[in-house]
Amino acid sequence: MKLNKIILTLAMSLLVVSGSKAVLADQTTTSSDNVSSSETQSVQTKALSQAYVVYGSGLASEDKDKINDALGVKSNYKELTATGSDYAKYINNSGTTDASMISCVSLAPADPGTGVKVNIENYDGSNNITEVTSQQYAMVATMAGVKDVIITVTADKSVSGESALTGVYKALANDGLTLDQQNTQAANSVLDATQTAINENKDNDKYPGKLMSAVGNVSADLAKQKQSDDQLATKDDIKKMLDDALEKQGIKDETSNTTINNIVVALSGVQAAPVSNTKSYVSNAKNVADSLQNSVGDKMADLKDFANSDDAKKAKGALQNIWDAIVSFFKNLF
Repeated sequence: MKLNKIILTLAMSLLVVSGSKAVLADQTTTSSDNVSSSETQSVQTKALSQAYVVYGSGLASEDKDKINDALGVKSNYKELTATGSDYAKYINNSGTTDASMISCVSLAPADPGTGVKVNIENYDGSNNITEVTSQQYAMVATMAGVKDVIITVTADKSVSGESALTGVYKALANDGLTLDQQNTQAANSVLDATQTAINENKDNDKYPGKLMSAVGNVSADLAKQKQSDDQLATKDDIKKMLDDALEKQGIKDETSNTTINNIVVALSGVQAAPVSNTKSYVSNAKNVADSLQNSVGDKMADLKDFANSDDAKKAKGALQNIWDAIVSFFKNLF
């Protein structure tokens, strides 16, 4: 009994010391990240604290249960509504009507380093998101400053899907992240600019992923260049970079010059936006671009991408192993 008390006392002391070191290490990491106030306002720097569901204000109330089923909404999801004024705030200053806000989204925290992954789900057996692809949603949200979330999109009637991003931004704002309006609007211009090309290549299911991968990589390179020499690339420079990226993805000949020029203008806007001032954006955009180049279809995320209780179970198991090792050490010592 006396030996057990000695072991317990010494072991607890070691755990306290170990815990203190862990806290100090976390503080050092946070300090070394040196996240500026402008970066905090430009990109998502903390994990989503909870899951959200955001309904379009034009959703028919009788369809809500089916929307929840499609989005996989659970009782712990916080409910919000995206309105026409939210659209004006995040997407386009001219705004839109509440009735036109049809598409709905859910957001769930993803494991760190996952980036943004998007699933478009059928509603009552039909895919009602007629234009915007999962790959577009993922890259455009990243350009707006979003990271490490799983976004699921659906609608109770046929819509283009553009307004769904409003719900994403509103949920993040509710979670404490202030997304810069210049970022979200610049990102949405990329959505508009790439839509024509995707519509023109609708029979090629590999095209959206390859296009958005090329666009994302160029955006990351532009941000890196801007941070390196504090100079903005010219539109001619951006076009050369985009042509090379499209060629690398094997889709240069399938992309019209008019579309390329429109994307160049949109990328110029993202380059000028605050998001391109942040180092984390470069890595976030590269990460998502890499995941997109072979992405096909409406489903980007798997169950393994969601942050879940398995992480806590692993942590508990690791602590148990440490405790067992400490007890074994002192038993052998005595």
